[in-house]
Amino acid sequence: MTALPPVAVTATTEIIRDVPRTRANVSYTTAARTAGLRPYILPVLEAGDADAMLEGMAGLILTGGEDVDPRHYGTSPHPALGEVHAGRDAFELALARAARARRLPTLAICRGVQVLNVALGGTLVQDLPSEWEGALPHDGSWERSARVHDATIARPSRLAEALGATALRVNSFHHQSLARVAGGLTAVAHAPDGVIEGVETVGDDWWVLGVQWHPEELTATPEAWDRALFAAFATAVRSAMPAVV
Repeated sequence: MTALPPVAVTATTEIIRDVPRTRANVSYTTAARTAGLRPYILPVLEAGDADAMLEGMAGLILTGGEDVDPRHYGTSPHPALGEVHAGRDAFELALARAARARRLPTLAICRGVQVLNVALGGTLVQDLPSEWEGALPHDGSWERSARVHDATIARPSRLAEALGATALRVNSFHHQSLARVAGGLTAVAHAPDGVIEGVETVGDDWWVLGVQWHPEELTATPEAWDRALFAAFATAVRSAMPAVV
């Protein structure tokens, strides 16, 4: 039996039943495993541990969660800034930079694409409702698998090729978004209000796709877009394995 490529999946910490615990939504690991990958959940560690934690990994999934502290991109906190996690920020920013150095295929999701952008020198919109004129509702009480707004994908792009589409409907659970896109990344997907919904790396030396929606929650829907996204990540991971394991 062919060995499944190992991929690292980021997590947060949360007090559950009065005990601090490492936590990641099962949907991430299920989506990765269904795509033919072997997911390993990374606990939040010190930033100095980041590179070592990628040893033996063939890919990285940066997951969703808390707001990114604006101090990491040189801005004061907005009054509507949500919960931040200082330890997670430091560790994941270091992970993103270590993945770049290793040229490790990376799939960045929601908070993950924001972490990626900040790690590479970009900035964020801290609160869409108050800072983005004409913003659609991007964070609501709908079901996690509900496709609530459209997204348009530029072609040619790695993301359009991965999804097999240039237009789709996505779910949405965020009040922050990318502002200035970091050097080395390019925006390739947008919501109807102009909010960036997807980025990818410029060039072919580092395979990266980042999306603002939550594709891991949509892999069981009739539409194939999000399954195709994880399949494309798995293909990139398998292609890179000889260089990283």
